[in-house]
Amino acid sequence: MRVLTFATALALGTCLAAPALADDHTTTTQAAPMDLTFERVFASPSLDGPAPRQAKLSPDGRYLTLLRNREDDRERYDLWAYDREKDDWSMLVDSEKLSSGRELSEDEKMQRERARVGSLKGIISYEWTSNGKALLVPLDGDLYLAGLDGEVVRVTDTEESELNPTLSPHGNFISFVRDRQLWVGPVIGEHAPVTPKEGEAIRWGEAEFVAQEEMGRLTGYWWSPDENRIAVQRFDESGVGIVTRAAIGATGTKVFDQRYPVAGSANAVVELFLMDPDGQNRVKVDLGDDPDIYLARVDWAGNELYVQRQNREQTKLDLLKVDPATGESEVVFTENAAVDDYWINLSDDYKWLDDGSLIWWSERDGYGHLYRYAEGNWQQLTSGDWVVTKLLGVDQAQGRLYFQGTKDDVLAQQIYRFDLADPSEVTRLTDLSYVNSGTMDNKAQTLLVTRSNDDRPPQSYLADAEGTRLAWIEQNELDGDHPYAPFLASHRPTQYGVLPAEDGTLLYWEMVAPDLEPGKKYPVYFYHYGGPGPQIVTKGWNGALRQAIVDKGYIWFALDNRGSANRGVKFEQPIYRAMGGVEVRDQKAGAEFLTQFDFVDPDKIAIDGWSYGGYMTLKQLQADPGLYAAGISGAPVTRWELYDTHYTERYMGTPQDDAEAYEAASAIPDATKITDPMLLIHGMADDNVVFENATELISAMQEGNVPFQMMLYPGYTHRVSGEQISPHRYNTVFRFLEHHGVTPPE
Repeated sequence: MRVLTFATALALGTCLAAPALADDHTTTTQAAPMDLTFERVFASPSLDGPAPRQAKLSPDGRYLTLLRNREDDRERYDLWAYDREKDDWSMLVDSEKLSSGRELSEDEKMQRERARVGSLKGIISYEWTSNGKALLVPLDGDLYLAGLDGEVVRVTDTEESELNPTLSPHGNFISFVRDRQLWVGPVIGEHAPVTPKEGEAIRWGEAEFVAQEEMGRLTGYWWSPDENRIAVQRFDESGVGIVTRAAIGATGTKVFDQRYPVAGSANAVVELFLMDPDGQNRVKVDLGDDPDIYLARVDWAGNELYVQRQNREQTKLDLLKVDPATGESEVVFTENAAVDDYWINLSDDYKWLDDGSLIWWSERDGYGHLYRYAEGNWQQLTSGDWVVTKLLGVDQAQGRLYFQGTKDDVLAQQIYRFDLADPSEVTRLTDLSYVNSGTMDNKAQTLLVTRSNDDRPPQSYLADAEGTRLAWIEQNELDGDHPYAPFLASHRPTQYGVLPAEDGTLLYWEMVAPDLEPGKKYPVYFYHYGGPGPQIVTKGWNGALRQAIVDKGYIWFALDNRGSANRGVKFEQPIYRAMGGVEVRDQKAGAEFLTQFDFVDPDKIAIDGWSYGGYMTLKQLQADPGLYAAGISGAPVTRWELYDTHYTERYMGTPQDDAEAYEAASAIPDATKITDPMLLIHGMADDNVVFENATELISAMQEGNVPFQMMLYPGYTHRVSGEQISPHRYNTVFRFLEHHGVTPPE
């Protein structure tokens, strides 16, 4: 086997030199290198620096508001405002002072888990009133109105949580879900339910489980712009199977009968109704003759209602136009999967324009691009072997459209603009040396840009429509006062490259190596996810965790296999009806590539993954015994019949129709073939990848007398994290590796 040096191997792909800042560390700080511990990585203040969330402009554009986390508690957020005229920041709501300490309801806890904010405390969302005089702030299950003068008025005070609170478009009403009903009333005053109470299995105004977990839709009601009508979802989950979830805690166990639609089983029956704000004049929306569909998206355009209806197979999406008075509907157009043996990826990247035309995201040409639909005709606005990842806004007065995409670099997204009159001329508005993301106000006048790179934690700023920075929101400079400053001297740069898959497809990888000593070989911590959706390898800031792993003497390595996002239909399609196949072989190619480096110990390549990554660990250990020194499997799906409908059936079909694919994808039949050291980790109250996935694996390996190690976390869901729990988890992982000799050279 040909042995490669680091420099030679990098030359095999389109590799990038480390950003310039990496060369400046020894000159910008005089401190001696300081190793990171896992305890410090997860402690406060965050080593990433401040992490503002939900930046929004006031209706008049004067104020910028955001949620800012505390230095002494990185997971607690308060509401802050920046007066653009006075160039002054102030805290509007102190979450600790205002907090009632009331425990959230189980419904709100689970909704936060679906929204991936279950670990956050304090204020996690807010909304401006239409007149710009105040903000609606949910906290501890109740609602408050916060004025710009610092005055806060309590709106609700109940034991139940107010879910999905919102202000009506003109600010005359406040609405929320309480105890399975939609409530509406004046902002300050009495609120009343406007939908009936129909038992435990029927809910109004909420999104069903799979809509929240898999479809990116967290609400179940929508106000018309004139406030005259509300579209309200009703769903009946009485036919959905029950998973008895034992939330095993440290001091006791709570048992929840969770409605969980596993692959091939019945979904909740979803209906949509239109009604007045007081619940009167209620009519049912015609969603078609087939009740077994997904209510994908609901939107108002002016006072017209549009519904996106997805078939159960997720190969077809109909756009319906609905009469708000009668509920009658008609199909405007149908979007089909781009190719056979593929699916439709749902998107929020669409916008109705005032002239009645529609900006629409589609993968119909093999890549995610923007189109314009007008009077039955389609115009493709963007094209090329790259993808639009987000529609940011449309300035209708100027005829300009803004989007985020991979046009220049799949590893570093940028923000772009073009004129609708001539979409062929695309202008980049952001710096290529950063990974950029953005949001815009409704009129697309101002950009909120967040950027980072391998050596610079996230910065955010306000920019005009030309991309020119107007003001920093959070400059987050890596100066001497920054929390990460003590560790800059030992910060190691990330190297990037490509390697070929079995069919020649180029796969992007990233690597962070410790300060290598000539002649020594180092162990590899090979991180993977592997499933559809996330893109792991980017040029953005990756936080301190990987630096802590490198500080321990390990090489960090990650690879995006076929099936992952932002590379087009052809790149994603190979996992169709074949999970646990092509991804495993692509990750194997990464491991074999690593063995060619003269500084890599080929006998010390350890793999670690969570969720789909945990599943991948199992499948990789089963497929290639001896290739990996050890594997960590966190919260794995072990049998796809145990996972939910919308996610699983999109890629795998149903167990009834595609039994062979499910059998091949399962991690249970070959569990006893795992001969390499394996550590299983799972939260015992997991509501997403339910704990039964772990117990089936545990049982199979015990019955086969196969040794393995295990760490279970009582009371924790799919998110096993926290200031003490996270370091415990990673210390456990590295004690496991040390026990099995996967250790750095002396």
